[in-house]
Amino acid sequence: MIDDLIMKYTLGKEEKLKSKKLIEQLFLEGIRVKSYPIQLIYLEKNHKAEFPIQAGFSVPKRNIRLAVNRNRIKRVLREIYRYNKFGFSEKIEKKYIFMFIYMAKEEINYSNLEVSFFKLLEKFSTKIEDYEAQN
Repeated sequence: MIDDLIMKYTLGKEEKLKSKKLIEQLFLEGIRVKSYPIQLIYLEKNHKAEFPIQAGFSVPKRNIRLAVNRNRIKRVLREIYRYNKFGFSEKIEKKYIFMFIYMAKEEINYSNLEVSFFKLLEKFSTKIEDYEAQN
């Protein structure tokens, strides 16, 4: 009972989007929300994970050439998501898959990325509320 009340700020294996089929379907059918330099592609999709969201993170090679820098940006994005994932999950009732894509051509510091992340969260929330209001 107490474990349910404590929020776990982790990003476990089952919360990561790994399925190639799901990723392909996400890019084909997903809805895009942008807040520079982050783009979110999301799709309502049933999955096996206990947490309602499975998330993936991508930094295109054409934007950031060095793998070291791409990996660092992905690490920072995962960290920001890990601390703020409950902002996304509390607004939804169904299960979703997410892909966060970094669009800038240069590295942006943590605080600016976090601000963009919060803007993205607001845009996502309004889209979900509008969608649920229509249905």
